[in-house]
Amino acid sequence: MAHRGLSASAPENTLAAVRAAHEAGFTWVELDVQLLADGAPVIWHDATVKRCSNGHGRLAKLSLAEARRLDVGTWFDASFAGERMATLDEMLALIDTLGMGLNLELKLARGRDPAALAEATVPRAMAMLPATRLIVSSFSRSALKAARGLEPDPTRLRLGRLYDKIAKGWETEARSLEAFSVHGDWTRLTEARARAIKAAGYRLICYTANDPEAFAPLWQWGVDAAISDDPRRFCGRLPDAV
Repeated sequence: MAHRGLSASAPENTLAAVRAAHEAGFTWVELDVQLLADGAPVIWHDATVKRCSNGHGRLAKLSLAEARRLDVGTWFDASFAGERMATLDEMLALIDTLGMGLNLELKLARGRDPAALAEATVPRAMAMLPATRLIVSSFSRSALKAARGLEPDPTRLRLGRLYDKIAKGWETEARSLEAFSVHGDWTRLTEARARAIKAAGYRLICYTANDPEAFAPLWQWGVDAAISDDPRRFCGRLPDAV
């Protein structure tokens, strides 16, 4: 999965990054979604706009009109000057047109409402993409619980529980959410935990893997997918079963 699109080659979480991933031959992308001050869902990772735009301040304080005036490409490279912050609807339309799969992370800045985020994003994503091409993931159990409340059928909405280090209570949480997958930092994953997740019937997705040699043993543990800034590094280096 291309992390925030092909973020090694284009500004992260933009339409350009998703097009780059598609052009490079990748079929899945991982992207972040948040709400602006007026409730509009946009594809963005940080709580502020400073790092990845020519603006400053908190994302949650901006209206859609204000956010769309930002240049979110030049910080990465002058060739992306004029790239605009993508709305969720724009991104979903592009992904659907390209026939790609989306791992959509519900990203919650401090003080934001997890239920409001789920309600503004999950129905939109489900309406645009088939269940087989959509995973809704989050570090927030509350956001995932709200998402499951919107669609109780786990075959129609696949949820992924995100962790920094996959916690001891992962299985209880996965069962209560009727989750599809468990996601964790690959550098903090143990073989025993990986094999337990697979034995329990869940998909196991790891982030952010940029060193295929160091990551290689994890495929033997049963890891199903790796999220990478540059998945091109893994080309020709995946086990046949992946």
